[in-house]
Amino acid sequence: MSSHGLASNFFRDIFPPRRIRVLGAGRFGRLAAERLKRRFPEALVSITDRDAARVDEITRILGIPGEVEECIQNISRIEPPDDLWLIPAVPVHVGFEWAINELNRVGEVRRLPVPGEVDSHLPNPIHVPSGTVYASFATFVCPDYCSEPEEICTHTGKERPGNLYEVFGGVLASGFDAAVLRSWQLAPGVGGYPGRSLHQLLAGVISKPGAYLVATSCRCHGVMDALEWRAKETGLRSED
Repeated sequence: MSSHGLASNFFRDIFPPRRIRVLGAGRFGRLAAERLKRRFPEALVSITDRDAARVDEITRILGIPGEVEECIQNISRIEPPDDLWLIPAVPVHVGFEWAINELNRVGEVRRLPVPGEVDSHLPNPIHVPSGTVYASFATFVCPDYCSEPEEICTHTGKERPGNLYEVFGGVLASGFDAAVLRSWQLAPGVGGYPGRSLHQLLAGVISKPGAYLVATSCRCHGVMDALEWRAKETGLRSED
């Protein structure tokens, strides 16, 4: 993994990570914790999951601290500091759900389905019943050891057609603004972002009430959800 981008001015004071929290103690959460302990031996790696048995097993085997709590509730409660790196390993759009919790403190929020008009802007879009859209440059199962090189695909050896987080940022849909949370690769197959990035995402959304397409994405894969929020005294627009 190249750390050139992570060593930029935005992250210079918080990379390499000193604190990392893995959200989810399933198979992927355990792999993430193992790899991050090896990659950043000086960092304090912890894990959070609502399943006490899973947390107990991982904390015992890996010798790391853990908390038994639902992941979104956990990061909403602790108000993640700038330097805490979060590693989502749960089947939830963590950044989106956290943003909804935070917006509910100052306004009224309504979930919206991602409109179909985004499909022409995204590679291989898949809509699911919840209204979420998944997109990926890959049409194959990516190798577990992928190091997300800047220019080429690890699997094909060919030039990557772009960075998906930039593609998400350029998506146009009538009545929506876009807000994108970039996932940075910290170890092979393991991505995440610091609390600083969450706060930056929220600052952009909270600065202007309205409808937003909220995405989290690395270079190749991403997820998008939609919401509308209004200050409490103005109310929400009616359903179509």
